[in-house]
Amino acid sequence: MKKTFAASIIALALGTGAAFAESHAMTDNPMVGGAPMFADKNIVENAVNSADHTTLVAAVQAAGLVETLQSEGPFTVFAPVNAAFDALPAGTVETLLQPENKDMLTKILTAHVVAGDWSAADIVSAVRASSDGFYHFNAVSGDALSAQLSPSGNVYIYDESGNAALVTIADVNQSNGVIHVIDGVLLPK
Repeated sequence: MKKTFAASIIALALGTGAAFAESHAMTDNPMVGGAPMFADKNIVENAVNSADHTTLVAAVQAAGLVETLQSEGPFTVFAPVNAAFDALPAGTVETLLQPENKDMLTKILTAHVVAGDWSAADIVSAVRASSDGFYHFNAVSGDALSAQLSPSGNVYIYDESGNAALVTIADVNQSNGVIHVIDGVLLPK
């Protein structure tokens, strides 16, 4: 009962809706891309099962980051859905997946990763405690990310250029961290 209530409160606080609360309460972890996510599996083991993250998984493989994201961590990953990659200019993903662009692809992907295990509640608390309404993260890439709450309670993650991505599914717990699904690609400057 307590976990169901807590999941519902977090879902309402983040504005992610009843579907999030229901899936989170039933499995202790939300469904992502039509697949159950298991807290005892690592980031890569879960991501490969999400139909919404096939582009991200292909990019992680092309960048040679599979072993890193399977390591102990903990990591917080802001995971863009396929539609986020599709929204980039035509040919961008195909160009980034070419071997000669591995360094740029790695920089972009690691701009979505923060060291540590940042739950949605941790992020919301940090934003609320900040003096400017933003909580500032350092991504593994060295780039700056910021989190902000909208007036309706949604969490947005911003890259250095000011591009915003909405957290659509929060707190997908992993054995080596947590994934927050986002609707945009965060780009380094």
